[in-house]
Amino acid sequence: MLRPVLIAALLAGLGLSTAYAQLPESVSVLLRSANIPEDAMGAIVLRGNTVVMSHGAERSMQPASTMKLVTTAVGLEQLGPTFRGRTELRTSADVINGVLKGDLILRGGADTDFNADVLEHMLQTLRNQGIVKIKGDLILDRQLFQPARPDIGAPPFDESAEFRYNVIPDALLLNTNLLDIELSSTTQQLNLLMLPALENVTLTSDMTLVKGSCARWEDGWRPPEYRRDTGGKLQVILHGTFPQNCHKAFSINVLDRNDYADRLFRSTWKRLGGTITGSVREAPNTGLPPVAEPVGTRMLADHVARALPEVLRDINKSSDNTLARTLFLSIGSLQSDGWLGSRPVAMTAPEDTATRTRQVIQDWMQRHGIDTNGMLVDNGSGLSRTGRIAPLQLAGVLQAMQQSVWAPEFQSSLPIVALDGTMRKRLLGSPAAARARIKTGTLKNVVAIAGYVPDANNRQCVVVAMINSDLVGNGNGRAAVDALIEWVARSVATPGVASQ
Repeated sequence: MLRPVLIAALLAGLGLSTAYAQLPESVSVLLRSANIPEDAMGAIVLRGNTVVMSHGAERSMQPASTMKLVTTAVGLEQLGPTFRGRTELRTSADVINGVLKGDLILRGGADTDFNADVLEHMLQTLRNQGIVKIKGDLILDRQLFQPARPDIGAPPFDESAEFRYNVIPDALLLNTNLLDIELSSTTQQLNLLMLPALENVTLTSDMTLVKGSCARWEDGWRPPEYRRDTGGKLQVILHGTFPQNCHKAFSINVLDRNDYADRLFRSTWKRLGGTITGSVREAPNTGLPPVAEPVGTRMLADHVARALPEVLRDINKSSDNTLARTLFLSIGSLQSDGWLGSRPVAMTAPEDTATRTRQVIQDWMQRHGIDTNGMLVDNGSGLSRTGRIAPLQLAGVLQAMQQSVWAPEFQSSLPIVALDGTMRKRLLGSPAAARARIKTGTLKNVVAIAGYVPDANNRQCVVVAMINSDLVGNGNGRAAVDALIEWVARSVATPGVASQ
């Protein structure tokens, strides 16, 4: 395994010429044309243990979503391919003549598939057991992750905190807390549709219709709000402008998640013929670590998510931040269970989940000989201004996963160049098309790629490149990192020569 302290020795010891140890000319030309300084880019290419190319690879940089490779690699190795998050409906009360004589507990276990359909199926299971009335409260148990509500007080990442990519997960994230919105306009009228249907929640708008491009509808978007009247009814209000003769569908996270769970539960339970007399409230923090089988309760219904390799494909191919952050927190709180899918890690007391996860990642890196100096994995998704990793460190993760027993599951989660995921429209017709598997990363001032690229001899190469610059917009940074991928795909390894 390559360590940052060995990079200079490797470059010299392997007899690599200066031309091949530095950036390819095709990449340098694109950087110069965009006025991006070469020292804004860090990159490395490995063929086996041979350093084919290295440029600033030891510098800690913002990786954007290529940080998801750390989360998914460690998650897969720590939790295994049979790991599944789970959700449970539990109670300590008796059922008498169709009445649950007490509280119903909705217990979160990092179930990445816990949506409105799953909730309905679980509540139908209660109805199938003869339960018609819940004479108690619905208790939302999010205590698996600590803090239980990491979204409260968290500063917004950008000016679009309501959009899906910004949703901060908890252990009981129902339907990703999203409202699916459809806006359809004529020259004079705007029609609104909201799903799922939530009890006593309405959607209204004070948006102004304007002449403009439907493709640029977000230019007039303003953050929505929701209001609660004295009777407890909620009103979601959309603000801004919207183009005439335009139709758009999107999702927003605007309701408090307790309100969301409350209203979705009530509307679903009512539709199934059930009633509930109590309110919806958070489970108290007992100060005790979660256990697989809480004492004094029994399970009425459960749901188990898809196996981890399927979730990894959603994380890496579509670069799903919320799923990545859920997996990140799962690493610090759960372990695989062949029967249940997962169960809480044995702890003597609750711990800050993110801190525990970072320690697990640190230990994994050390076991694989990867120097973590300067590395900071904050939330595991790359949606961050503070997360840092060196290209060489990320290359070490990719190299370690080539040797992993779960290498096929890991590699199959990466976007295939020119075919799917975030790489489906990139490098079309190039030698890398349909051959390379590349995770992408993009922030306002970051463009990054990391993954596996077969060279012209079909030898697999590890490729990592990051550009941190305010000038990466308009596709400039993307063109440069794509040129590196193509350069590797065209390269030929010959004895005694690094690349051609």
